[in-house]
Amino acid sequence: MDLKISELVAMSDTPKSTILYYIKEGLLPQAKKLKSNVHKYSEEHLELIKYIKYVKEELGSTNEQIKLSLEQKNNSFSSSYAMLEPLMNTLADIPVNAIHYAKDAFIECFDIDENLLFKLLEDDILMPISSNDYTQKEASVIGLVENFIEVGVEYEIIKEYVKHARQLSRLEHQMQKQLCKVRDEENFSTLWKIMFETLFNTKQYIFNRSTYQVLHTALKDEMSGK
Repeated sequence: MDLKISELVAMSDTPKSTILYYIKEGLLPQAKKLKSNVHKYSEEHLELIKYIKYVKEELGSTNEQIKLSLEQKNNSFSSSYAMLEPLMNTLADIPVNAIHYAKDAFIECFDIDENLLFKLLEDDILMPISSNDYTQKEASVIGLVENFIEVGVEYEIIKEYVKHARQLSRLEHQMQKQLCKVRDEENFSTLWKIMFETLFNTKQYIFNRSTYQVLHTALKDEMSGK
């Protein structure tokens, strides 16, 4: 289906200036030039605009990240995970303005118990991006564990919590592999939406609602004297 620029603007709800900017930046392919002042756009332009808007608005992805993922578009759901690249920073949960510390500086700055740090790393409770890259996030996790230990909560509960998180991540990986198997050019946009929505919306909904149900049941039992 060929589209005029006015039709693409209306169907994508995106200003003409933005579409032309995306083309200039290499995020969208050039339009088909029929005459000197007549250009036609395709459904691919429409789907790509949807993708670009999604990862920008929902994930805060940069033009550079999006461009890299789109360069790998043709094989991303069959041989690589390149389409997930724009959301990796979000998954890492590290703020853009975070201060990064080498391990020794991290220990000194936050007065970290080195033995506890080693144990948390060994048990995969603490998961820095690299072995020598720490942020306030890691310090917060260590502080939380110290509070758990201080009030007498069993350390094994924390380990079990992390164990289930890892099991979930493996299920997400299996989901991605299943998406790879059914991927074709027609369902491409649907597949990335499934993965992104699962990772960023549905997972939060399921986790929070499950916690709500358990706590709600416990509250009712407590009030009824069970």
